[in-house]
Amino acid sequence: MNIAFIPIDNRPVCYTLPVQIANLNPDIKFFIPPRKYLGDLKRNSDFDAIIEWIRNLEKTDVIVMCLDTIAYGGLIPSRRSEDSFETVKKRIIRLKEVIEKKSIKVYAFSSIMRISNNNVNEEEKEYWNKWGKKIFQYSYNFHKCNAQNSDIPQEILKDYLLTRKRNFEINKIYLGWQKEGFFETLVFSKDDCAQYGFNVIEAEELKKLGGFVKTGADEIPMSLLSRAVNDEYKKQLKVCPIFLAPEYKDLISNYEDISIEKSVYGQIELAGCKVSSFEDADILLYINNFEKQQGEIVMKIPTKPYSSEWKKPDKPYIIADVRYANGADNQFVEKIFESGLDKNFFGYSGWNTSANTLGSLICQYVLSKTSPISLIAVRLLDDWAYQANVRQMLDKPDDVLCKELMKPYEEKVFKFLGKRFETKYSFPWDRLFEVEIELS
Repeated sequence: MNIAFIPIDNRPVCYTLPVQIANLNPDIKFFIPPRKYLGDLKRNSDFDAIIEWIRNLEKTDVIVMCLDTIAYGGLIPSRRSEDSFETVKKRIIRLKEVIEKKSIKVYAFSSIMRISNNNVNEEEKEYWNKWGKKIFQYSYNFHKCNAQNSDIPQEILKDYLLTRKRNFEINKIYLGWQKEGFFETLVFSKDDCAQYGFNVIEAEELKKLGGFVKTGADEIPMSLLSRAVNDEYKKQLKVCPIFLAPEYKDLISNYEDISIEKSVYGQIELAGCKVSSFEDADILLYINNFEKQQGEIVMKIPTKPYSSEWKKPDKPYIIADVRYANGADNQFVEKIFESGLDKNFFGYSGWNTSANTLGSLICQYVLSKTSPISLIAVRLLDDWAYQANVRQMLDKPDDVLCKELMKPYEEKVFKFLGKRFETKYSFPWDRLFEVEIELS
């Protein structure tokens, strides 16, 4: 099976992780544009180069793609871009024409522009550092009670609303293409959600027009990759979700607007899998879910760590560690280490949001044809060792210091897995939020 893959940007979890997952399956020939074509925190993707890359692809069965990468230059540029509606429209029409000539199945997603509740402009327009929280509140109140009073300067509010309108109208164009049969699957993603807001209004409108809306973002290309593989081989793997704190599965994760139970079920279904009973399941999906609230180590948001005994099942299983956002539950990981590795353990993830963790983890299982030991090593080193521990010890990105601080955690991971690797750490976006881990 030949698969082309257009990521959101060149972050490790968006660019490197899908490659690592695809490499688990020798039956898949995986094509991804050169990393230099993809955008980063300050630079847009080279959409002209990517369109030409698609044009020159050898025969391919499927393309999985983030439409924002072509429309705006990436997910982050979709919020910053000053391009007009007509400019963006011409760009995506050119993309459509190139793909139509290749007779290729298209699995794609486009974002519903998020509204972050902070005054941090690292991934937003410049004015977000002063007006971000007030724009969020204006959006929230407008939806909840039609309130339109605000001290946001009119020129800023006008610019923000015009950017939203442009993106929403582009999404409606994609809906038209869907009705023409251009997409095998089209998803509209919403991340950093609240109960009310312009993004929620737009999501509901897209649903009314026939769109498929999904909470999440960065993991969706991997969920679509899973779906494409399941569709191609006409299989529907059966997944049994098991919540380690079942009485709390109706709670809502940080950065999401649906319960963790709905998030789990939605991720299973988007991946082209089926929710199953324990007896019938191909794989057991254990969810280390939170009690009362989801914690977050970096933001110093506490929660009760996992405190029960961990007993390995006698069936294949994977573990989604979502008790904390942006990192593992240290106490739970220690229990996994104590229980030892067994042949039924097929994956671990505790990456960023609950949706990120679930989508990438399920994809890993769907594509696995060879031992996932190296990928389990990367996820434990990233989600547990780095995010939940070493990240808190660093003041700034530092490859050398990171390597030194990671050593005791590496020893625990390698002992657990019964295999050693040479490791290399880097910070391609020059910030602590993500680290790139290379094993050899």
